[in-house]
Amino acid sequence: MRLGAGLQVFAALLWLPQAALIALVIGDLAGQGPAPEDVGLNAATAALAVAALGIVRALLDGYAGRLCFGRARAILSERRAKAAKALAARSPLDSGRPASGVAASILGEQGEAIVPYLSRYRPARLKALLVPLAIVLTVFPVSWAAAIVLLIAAPLIPVFMALIGWRAQAASEAQLAGLGDMNGFLLDRLRGLATIRAMGAVDATAKRLRQEAETLRARTMAVLRIAFLSSAVLELFAALGVAMVAVYIGFHLLGQLPFGAWGGRLSLGEGLFVLLLAPAFFEPLRDLSSIWHDRAAGEAALKALDDLSAIDLALLDADADDAEDSQREGARAPAPALRLENLSFAHAGAEQAAIEDFSLSVEAGEKIALFGPSGSGKSTLLALIAGLAPADGGRVLIAEQSLDETNAGSLRRQIAWIGQTPHIFAGDLMSNVTLRRPWIGRDTARRALAAAGLSHILAGRDGHLGEGGIGLSGGEALRVALARFTADPGNSLILADEPTAHLDSETAEDIADHLLAFAKGRTLIVATHDPLLAHRMDCIVYLPKSAMRAVA
Repeated sequence: MRLGAGLQVFAALLWLPQAALIALVIGDLAGQGPAPEDVGLNAATAALAVAALGIVRALLDGYAGRLCFGRARAILSERRAKAAKALAARSPLDSGRPASGVAASILGEQGEAIVPYLSRYRPARLKALLVPLAIVLTVFPVSWAAAIVLLIAAPLIPVFMALIGWRAQAASEAQLAGLGDMNGFLLDRLRGLATIRAMGAVDATAKRLRQEAETLRARTMAVLRIAFLSSAVLELFAALGVAMVAVYIGFHLLGQLPFGAWGGRLSLGEGLFVLLLAPAFFEPLRDLSSIWHDRAAGEAALKALDDLSAIDLALLDADADDAEDSQREGARAPAPALRLENLSFAHAGAEQAAIEDFSLSVEAGEKIALFGPSGSGKSTLLALIAGLAPADGGRVLIAEQSLDETNAGSLRRQIAWIGQTPHIFAGDLMSNVTLRRPWIGRDTARRALAAAGLSHILAGRDGHLGEGGIGLSGGEALRVALARFTADPGNSLILADEPTAHLDSETAEDIADHLLAFAKGRTLIVATHDPLLAHRMDCIVYLPKSAMRAVA
């Protein structure tokens, strides 16, 4: 990035010898000032030198632009990878975890604002600092008056740009936040289209969508308004500065303003040289103004990515290597015993602990139901057992191993998790069961699907599914989840979070039958408020609504 910016500055400074050669030739043609021969050149050579310098400038500027753009893209990729890794490491219990639509917006279109900020704004800022200074130092030995005019006009531009920039930063952050909210709202509603239609909320949702779009439009127009204002301010002061220099040079050559030169009057060539440098003095500042809004958008995007990379509550052993031991293939892991000792956990900002001083002992192969109303901490308890968040106090022991940062990854590979709404990836049914686990062959996956009662889908639709489970009912999606852990003999501890919620009684009973059948020889912990499912377990742990100290 620094090399590219430096080359752009060098290319801009090549205009100084170009302007000197042009002024030299024109001054000679007018019969004023030194001739090209006086400096070892003829007119044709000077013209060729001007053309050659122009070509070198264009080539350097183009090459520098490509360097800056390539480096900006690399930085954006690094930032995106860092944010995506941090997002994957964030615990599902993290209250600050952004919605998937907001995160996708930040990683996608919002992140793209970083590229022009790094590739255009930062090099332009360096040019605006160095090139005008070099031009003033070049003009001063020719005409101190013209140099003073440039120095008076120049500070007005960055002052007004800074004033506008404060407002632009806030407007850009508001616009990006609105864009993320819009994406999150739209994604959430797309996922729930069936529910929206069933509840007759189509008109209300459409009205809310129009309101969100109107808010985003207003915020976008506010950013554009500020961008046009900043460009207009700079054009005004740049035009005034060039005009003042031109007026001074013109009256000086006419003899009306005889001061400003060192010991005499400027020749036509010298005056033309100063006039050629005046627009170049303001050009870097004009370039900076034209991309000033890129700075606001880019800094807002960098801040959004940094916020996305910040982790308030991380998974235990989030950096664990996902590589599996090849010897695991085909080996049935023994069911582990589970022990929770004085476990405590409080959500960030919560006045009351979700879990307080909770202890539980589960024998190997035992089936336990965590039974209680919504909000009693059942899902939180399962998350702590799976190492999806560190406990504030106490410990979790799986097969007599204390769950911590050093072994959470390996212990988590023994755990199968079944939620209320398992995620189904776009693709065929077989790949949704194997999940790229090389030790699970297609024959194994086919047997697991048959055991889960999904053979008809595999045969009837060629097993192709849409993202999010399009083409499957809620019960069928749960059967896919059951097939996933059934196909892997290494899953010896099953954690099921409300597996029969939102299902009709017949489907719920069928899912419970499959769950218990697949859990034979494994340890099973089910969080539920379904009394029928709870009473089919070996033991029920009753969890009260308040911070729990419950017992079986």
